[in-house]
Amino acid sequence: MVVPGAPQPSRAAAGRGPLGLRSRRGGLAIRRAARGAGARGAGRGAAAGADQHAPWRPREGGNGLGGRPWETGGLPRGAGAGCAVRQGSGLSQVSWEGPEGRSSKYRTGIHLMAGRVPQGADRAAVRGEMETVFLENLKYAAGVLAQENLVGMLEPINTRITDPQYFLDTPQQAAAILQKVGRPNLQLQMDIFHWQIMDGNLTGNIREFLPIVGHVQVAQVPGRGEPGSSGELDFSYLFQLLEDEGYEGFVGCEYKPQGDTIAGLSWLRSYWDRRGHPQDGR
Repeated sequence: MVVPGAPQPSRAAAGRGPLGLRSRRGGLAIRRAARGAGARGAGRGAAAGADQHAPWRPREGGNGLGGRPWETGGLPRGAGAGCAVRQGSGLSQVSWEGPEGRSSKYRTGIHLMAGRVPQGADRAAVRGEMETVFLENLKYAAGVLAQENLVGMLEPINTRITDPQYFLDTPQQAAAILQKVGRPNLQLQMDIFHWQIMDGNLTGNIREFLPIVGHVQVAQVPGRGEPGSSGELDFSYLFQLLEDEGYEGFVGCEYKPQGDTIAGLSWLRSYWDRRGHPQDGR
């Protein structure tokens, strides 16, 4: 989500006061300006934070190289680049003051992208090799990130609408990979838009996988609009579910506003009004 008129490099995050957004999401890598925003989350101490993508190399297929055996070294180098960008971007200490007045600090997360199945290849035939390479790269990247107190995020991306070739497409697959890698600073990135498209069963999946979730992103289905737009999902229910299950991370707004960006944040104002913190959404 980009807020027109706000200064680069973190347009939406610059709206801390009037918009209630207190964190930023960078689209990496190196030359790309931040392209997103983190909205104060649904949980009881909803966190501010930031996440960045590693690596971004659109000329080589885009969406990462982590599981591509023919692109050796892509993910480890990308993770290192992510650390360098993070250190130089003012994100070394991301803090947020909650409604109770207490200050919390959260580690920056870097999205470790799995890459795409080659065009024309049989997914089942290459799955084993891609997973083996991805596991090796994740173990290496986890060590690099740990040195900088960073978290690596695995985000399943739906293969029905958004990217038919993406390797990592369900929370079940991502959770299994995280279990095999076994590194505490690797976590699951829950994008509710992708989870609904691929599997539905959001209540069950949220309850099952929330213990390993480090970040949540929201968008309406199927149009990927703001939570207040028309679609399949009842975000009042979903936000309450996240709170009931004890989620204390932050919620990122990865959606395409259906109209005016600022007006489209009415869902956030309404949410905070209901929570008894009307100033947080204004």
